[in-house]
Amino acid sequence: MASTSPQNPSVRSASVPQVSIPANEIHVYDAEVGWRNLLPDLQELHKYRFLLRNLVVRDLKVRYKNSVLGVLWSLLNPLLMMVVFSLVFGVLSNNDIRQYSVFFLVGLMPWNFFSGSVLSGANSITGNAHLVKKVYFPRLLLPVAALMSNLVNFFIALAVLVVFLYASGIGLTVHALWVPLLLFTQILFTLGLAFMLGGLHVFYRDIMMILDVLMLAWFFLTPVMYPLSRFGEQVTILGIPFMPAQVMRWLNPMASIIDGYRTVLWGTISSAGHVSAGPAAMDPAYLLRTFVTAMIVLVVGYLVFARRQHLFAEAL
Repeated sequence: MASTSPQNPSVRSASVPQVSIPANEIHVYDAEVGWRNLLPDLQELHKYRFLLRNLVVRDLKVRYKNSVLGVLWSLLNPLLMMVVFSLVFGVLSNNDIRQYSVFFLVGLMPWNFFSGSVLSGANSITGNAHLVKKVYFPRLLLPVAALMSNLVNFFIALAVLVVFLYASGIGLTVHALWVPLLLFTQILFTLGLAFMLGGLHVFYRDIMMILDVLMLAWFFLTPVMYPLSRFGEQVTILGIPFMPAQVMRWLNPMASIIDGYRTVLWGTISSAGHVSAGPAAMDPAYLLRTFVTAMIVLVVGYLVFARRQHLFAEAL
């Protein structure tokens, strides 16, 4: 299926700044997408990088439009959640985790980035139907822009976390150098889900309703407000011994990612309850396995999205 850009090279939208497209340029979608399309897609994303920047700016402006506090909500939201969960979790569980507010905040920051990116990425195509139906541009830009706008909020909130780390006497250690690798792995995993869900949501509108419930369950199955060691060191079911914490890492990449952030920024808690004095080095094998999982999810998500993108305008 081919789509020809409008004869007027200047395309204006109320929500996106001016986009210039050559009048004689013809774009052909290949439904039999494969690895051979990956490099052209990356080149096209680079070609439209100015549009990506405009989409990110637009998303940020829309998010804080008519808001009194504006971008300050990126700082207040995790702080308010930290206060609530610290009080509730401390009362209900007789919590004795040292500096629990920092412990919780270290897990909450990456989770908010993940959940916000997945939800907005899933809605990125349907939420921009007016653009998809009117003008050509790489559809991959929309999930990427959704993730990047949430990444901006993550960096803003990260400043609060650093302040809390120093205020609590923990500070940043050499182990914090793992954070960029953890963040890169999380971005790959999240972007793969955003591609997959964004492409499927165009055809199956139930996805957002299912995703709302799934993300809530995922939150409680991820060690955000409790340590991964709470799952115990080893249990036996039907005569088969296994380590619940290790299985959780295998089945839930976000468990490994958040536990990694917590290890290098706050510290560790062993299954026996021993707490480290401060941040510690993480096991590279855990990060490598999670990175491989993230790459697989990214590839699958890209293929699902790319095979359906030529039908987006028709389905919308």
